[in-house]
Amino acid sequence: MNKAELVDAIAKKAGGSKSMADVMIDAFIDTVTGSLKKGENVTLVGFGTFSQGKRAARSGRNPQTGAAIKIPAAKTAKFAAGARLKAAVNGRK
Repeated sequence: MNKAELVDAIAKKAGGSKSMADVMIDAFIDTVTGSLKKGENVTLVGFGTFSQGKRAARSGRNPQTGAAIKIPAAKTAKFAAGARLKAAVNGRK
C-alpha cells in the first residue's frame, strides 16, 4: 500500500474527504518525525513504538574499488510493533 492508497482507505473508513485524510497523514508523519529528532519516543498503545536508535561508526569497503572507507555514526528511526498489531498480523485476536 502506498500513500495514495492509504489516504483513500482512511478517507473511506472515517467517512471524510481524501484531502483531509492526506493532511492528517502528513501531520502524523511530521509530528512523529519531530519527536524522533528531539530524541523522544512515540508510543501508540497496542500498535507500536517509534524510537530513535544509534548506529556506531564502522569501517567498510567501496564495492566498486574495494578501497576501505569510514562510515560515520548515525541516528536511525526504529519501530517496534505492539501486542495487538503482532496478534492481528499473526491471525489472532
